[in-house]
Amino acid sequence: MKIGFIGCGNMGSAMIRGILAKGAAAPDEIMAVSAGGARSKALSDELGIVCGKDAAQAAAFADILFLAVKPQQFPAVAPAVKSVLDGREKITLVSMAPGYTLADLAERFGDKHDIVRIMPNTPALVGAAMTGICPAPGVPEEKTAQVEQLCRAFGEAERVSEKLLDTVTAVSGSSPAYVFMMIEAMADGAVLEGMPRAQAYRFAAQAVLGSAKMALETGAHPGDLKDRVCSPGGTTIEAVRVLEEKGLRSALIEAERACAEKSRAMAPGKSGK
Repeated sequence: MKIGFIGCGNMGSAMIRGILAKGAAAPDEIMAVSAGGARSKALSDELGIVCGKDAAQAAAFADILFLAVKPQQFPAVAPAVKSVLDGREKITLVSMAPGYTLADLAERFGDKHDIVRIMPNTPALVGAAMTGICPAPGVPEEKTAQVEQLCRAFGEAERVSEKLLDTVTAVSGSSPAYVFMMIEAMADGAVLEGMPRAQAYRFAAQAVLGSAKMALETGAHPGDLKDRVCSPGGTTIEAVRVLEEKGLRSALIEAERACAEKSRAMAPGKSGK
């Protein structure tokens, strides 16, 4: 199984590293191409993967082709890819561009091939991504399972309906930025109380990591886990009171709604592209 990556920025390179680390593919089975060639050459030198010269070469090489480029780069990439794919036997085409629906992708690249949409996130860099996966109707189960297996090489993955992919963008694709802001703010609060900055970041980040691990591993409702920390008349409930007063929950909900709306607006022909 040969795997191609058109685009190997932070996300694409993290995916490649995870796939290699898990042994899901050998270095000579992966080709990466990048605009200008510098990123793909650096990855090739470091990891031993194949450095392709352009998108057309990657399309000719791959059995599974990841389009790891931003939506605004599709018009430049699509014609070269389609010209190659039109003359090939069926392959699996995997897009991670927000806004581009399965129908949009079929129109741009042709519906001859098996098309799958995914939405990973940047914790792929540490093997802890959360990826939503949505195959087009008619994609064989074994092809979707191959994509899912590759995505699990750099984190967790779940299948979702296409109508939920913009929600996936909001709740996991973009949300590391929200969490990093929260860690930064928590550390600022600790610094205000006299803790050294580097130590404050470690305490805040570990608290977030541990809390997420508790939620995942216990399966308990987040509200129940919160209640367990809030002793009557104690310090935590006082902090929770202030967070409620300042609108933390509402701010996060509205942020995710805005993110999902922006994702939908990035489709071809819509404002916001």
